Amino acid sequence: MAQPAGPAAAAGRKVRRPRRGYPLAPMWTSIEWLNSLLEPAGLSADEAEHALTHLGFPIESREERSGDDLLDVELTSNRGDCLCHLGLAREIAAGTARRLKRPYGKGFRTSPAAAASVAGVENLVPEGCPRFTARVIRGVRVGPSPKWLVQRLERIGQRSISNVVDVSNYVLAELGHPSHTFDLNTIAGRRLFVRSARPDEPFVALDGRKHALRPGELVVADADRAVSLAGIIGGLDTGVTASTTDILLEVATWDPVTIRRAARRLDIRTDASHRFERSVDARDLLMAQDRLCELIVEVAGGEVLAGTIEAGPALPPARVIDLRASRCWDLLGIEVAPEQMARLLGAVGVSAEVSGGGRSAVLRCTVPNHRARDLEREVDLIEEVARLNGFEKLREAPSIDIRLDFRHPEQWLARERVTEDVGSVLTGMGFFETVTFSFVTEAHAAAFLPPGLRAVKVDEARRKDAPYLRPSLVPSLLICRRANQDGRVAPGPDGVVRLFEFASIFAERDDGARHTRQTVEARRIGMLIDASDAQAGVRALRGAIDAAARAAGGPDVHVGAAPLEAAPPIFKPGRVSAVTIGGRACGFVGALGLGELAPWGLDAPVAVAEVDLDALISLYPPKARAHALPAFPAIERDISWVVDEPTPWAGLHAAVAGAKLDRCEAVQFVGVYRGKPLPPGRKSVTLRLRFRDAARTLRHEEVDPQMAAATAALKAAVGGELRI
Repeated sequence: MAQPAGPAAAAGRKVRRPRRGYPLAPMWTSIEWLNSLLEPAGLSADEAEHALTHLGFPIESREERSGDDLLDVELTSNRGDCLCHLGLAREIAAGTARRLKRPYGKGFRTSPAAAASVAGVENLVPEGCPRFTARVIRGVRVGPSPKWLVQRLERIGQRSISNVVDVSNYVLAELGHPSHTFDLNTIAGRRLFVRSARPDEPFVALDGRKHALRPGELVVADADRAVSLAGIIGGLDTGVTASTTDILLEVATWDPVTIRRAARRLDIRTDASHRFERSVDARDLLMAQDRLCELIVEVAGGEVLAGTIEAGPALPPARVIDLRASRCWDLLGIEVAPEQMARLLGAVGVSAEVSGGGRSAVLRCTVPNHRARDLEREVDLIEEVARLNGFEKLREAPSIDIRLDFRHPEQWLARERVTEDVGSVLTGMGFFETVTFSFVTEAHAAAFLPPGLRAVKVDEARRKDAPYLRPSLVPSLLICRRANQDGRVAPGPDGVVRLFEFASIFAERDDGARHTRQTVEARRIGMLIDASDAQAGVRALRGAIDAAARAAGGPDVHVGAAPLEAAPPIFKPGRVSAVTIGGRACGFVGALGLGELAPWGLDAPVAVAEVDLDALISLYPPKARAHALPAFPAIERDISWVVDEPTPWAGLHAAVAGAKLDRCEAVQFVGVYRGKPLPPGRKSVTLRLRFRDAARTLRHEEVDPQMAAATAALKAAVGGELRI
């Protein structure tokens, strides 16, 4: 963590596209360095490549540099222990019957003076910093590094900075433990505090870049300011320089999620953050401290003060897992002797004691600290046995017998077909399907929480910022719309973005202080559309809901609107209504203006809708009637009826349908007009009536009385007048 190490300017280095922020070089592994950690030495690049590949670590690339062979090893995120030469040497030793040699040399003497007498550390965030350790070294001479140190760093792609800083980078590549060296005399009060950053707290990194930090991002601070961005990069003002004589050496471990979140937001990627994001075990920190002190004294002189300054909660004991031989044999399909299992596991640091024999044997396995993250269960140890014994030894069965049971509930098929058909219809209408997180912030959840319900909060450390399960799909769609806005995603040909999603919503009934946890969970389809004109946006969503309902149930499904009794608090009065299918309320449709959308930072208003997916599934399969085509033409007549703004279309339709007009086969909505010469608060709704006689051609004079009856029915039912 001392300083982001840039690539060396060595000849033959492959050029790769740099990442944003600080470039991370490939994980180059030196064969010469590996040989220094193995007994007997003499490992060739071919042998190393073969061993690592067969152990599950394929080689991405290989090159020769300055008489040394370098391998770029591909690692999975759970094997952070192999992000160093010691970890890979341990694997190679297991795969080639070699012995692992610990990289300790001459050791070092300590001064009678105690480190705690000249410096101190206080850990205010133990949940984010499980362990913070510090040593004090006085009288160092900062200067150029010795040739062997420079060569090893340059071979793996790092440039030499100074002897003290180079040791920090060297131990990172050797043991996988990031560290940071402070100039002790620049620390105010000679006391460090591990804490959360303050709002907009300024921080100047080692490279001179300035950052404004946020609460939740961890810092190491002195009495005056933040002096290090925890687990990522040190501060400029307290870094080691040519005039430094006394140093405080930090080796710590940090919460991986906290480090990853801060590194991504600030666009800082360093070798230290890369390792902390994959977890560094707190129980091995003192080993790294000893190695650092040994090398610093060797290359820069000075004396190490006695004792280690430590801060953090008590360390957990080593994990112990029982491995049953019978379970291992059953899963692998081969019999590996229990003693052989113990030998294989011991090669990678897992201590195993065998009790019993044959299928009844049990191995009591103690997991080493460096594997604590990925060896958690019995099956993990079985996978290790298979890997170390050789996957090629597992037998392949010529066939696998699988019993098929097609007696699935009928609703499964209906759910799949409705989801597929409705998704196809919406996609054809220009909608894009989204897949969003189920978690939202408390404010976003409260905005869409209907009366009588309360949000469900999960107690999970990784969900500190958004710990609530969403009570509606709309806040997730708004977050997605904001992401598209920030990414300057081009909308469709008509300039409108349309989104939809099938997902679950969650809440629980609000029963006061009883908290009986009556959970409400439902599958919904949520929709969002840009709507500079609120009425136009809502009508577009109504059309999409109509199309979705017809896809699920057929052309005769009736979709209507009604007042929404329990509206989410975000909607203003009159801006949302209930969606009904077959007279049953099963969702809502409404409009949100810029004021309501301020928490999401959207630049334009939207219309949103949410419909219960089970209501659509209950309509399946679509019902259709086949009939002969009409033999005679129809007569269509329009009525433009002026009514008050609140009058719904359903009222006009019901009035005309209730008149039971002779030979009227359909009443359809055409459109709505607002504006001059109509006064404010009034609108003109156009209806289209279709008349037809099945036995002959209808005459206009026969339709005139029906139109008069229709206008009379409208007058009586909803008031208003005919627009001339």
